[in-house]
Amino acid sequence: MPNSKIISIGDEILIGQIVNSNAAFISEKLYSIGLPVRQIISIGDTEDDLINELYDSVNNYEVTIITGGLGPTHDDITKPVLTKYFNDELILNENVLENVKNIFQSRGFTMPGVNVEQAMIPKSCNIIWNPNGTAPGMSFEKEGRFIISLPGVPFEMKEMMNNSVIPMLHEKFKNQINYVLKSKTFLTFGLGETFLSEMIGDEKEITGENNKMAYLPSAVGVRLRVDVKADNEDDATVKLQEIEGRLRSKVGDYIFGINEDKLEKIVGELLIKQSLTIAFAESCTGGMLSGKITDIPGSSVYFKGGIVCYSNESKISLLAVKDSTINNNGAVSKETAIELAENVRIKMNSDIGISITGIAGPAGGSDEKPVGMVWIGYSDGKETFTKKYLFGENRERTRLRSATAALDIVRRKLLNLPI
Repeated sequence: MPNSKIISIGDEILIGQIVNSNAAFISEKLYSIGLPVRQIISIGDTEDDLINELYDSVNNYEVTIITGGLGPTHDDITKPVLTKYFNDELILNENVLENVKNIFQSRGFTMPGVNVEQAMIPKSCNIIWNPNGTAPGMSFEKEGRFIISLPGVPFEMKEMMNNSVIPMLHEKFKNQINYVLKSKTFLTFGLGETFLSEMIGDEKEITGENNKMAYLPSAVGVRLRVDVKADNEDDATVKLQEIEGRLRSKVGDYIFGINEDKLEKIVGELLIKQSLTIAFAESCTGGMLSGKITDIPGSSVYFKGGIVCYSNESKISLLAVKDSTINNNGAVSKETAIELAENVRIKMNSDIGISITGIAGPAGGSDEKPVGMVWIGYSDGKETFTKKYLFGENRERTRLRSATAALDIVRRKLLNLPI
């Protein structure tokens, strides 16, 4: 099986100034054509480090993708180092120069002289055109190994990968790859990794031989990624379907989506399908839930609006929560959550009302009501209920988990699943 490697260049990665999202995108694309990534390396803008990695790449990997370091400034080392490694020379490419000039002209600028450097290209490389930027990509071949250098700017790199690199590599290696690798990720909410694992049981009973399943936990759920290997596309699809069936039989209630699905989009589709509308009363989430639902285009069809009632006074004046309810039970209570959910539904004339009230912290907790305690209320005119959560002491996670839990309550209710 041909293997691939990714080298991400930039001091900004090593000091944590940016997240290396490029590597994740490239890995997924290479996996899709049967060239799984076996190593991802991040290095600084240092010539010796890149030279060492290039020797390793040629010795051990059929394909290496390098991102970053292709700009026109002194710290952009990739092109000169590749030129040195391949014992090459830089020559002016008139087509690249014209492209760089046109890009500056289209943006209303005169090209600075320093950008001529970006049209100086190693003589032996194949150019990978960059329609969105001034730095072209470069592809070198040595002893049957491919070294491909791309810009680090994500939207430039992605288009070049999709339109040039992946088709080229697929053609080059199609005779060596007599198998299909395929994956599918199942998105869950409501169970931690350990509990999910216990419910699923023996992984091999779910995946079968030669296939894999990985647990990928986050602050708001666990992703279950399934990888299969088959002789052809149809067999891979069948394998995934069979695994999905077995997985859903175990934990189907907790799976809300697939791959890049968003829970707020799933909920919106369910509301549209059932011709229902919804409104929110938010305290500790401060509008986060409303923000999530309105991130989805077309949400005006089902979202009537949200009210951020952060203070006790606003709960009383905006949503008619009784003084006695707050005085006797507190703002963070089952009783207050009920009134908020019922009253926002009535005030906004929606079919469903959702409320969130909690203690996000870091202060404000007590033995009776610790930081991270959240009450979520649901009301649809026929039924009103609440659910209490303990989300922990991290403010950001508590707010995010609260908004996600509220959406999952709506999903479950609309699908008639247990809550």
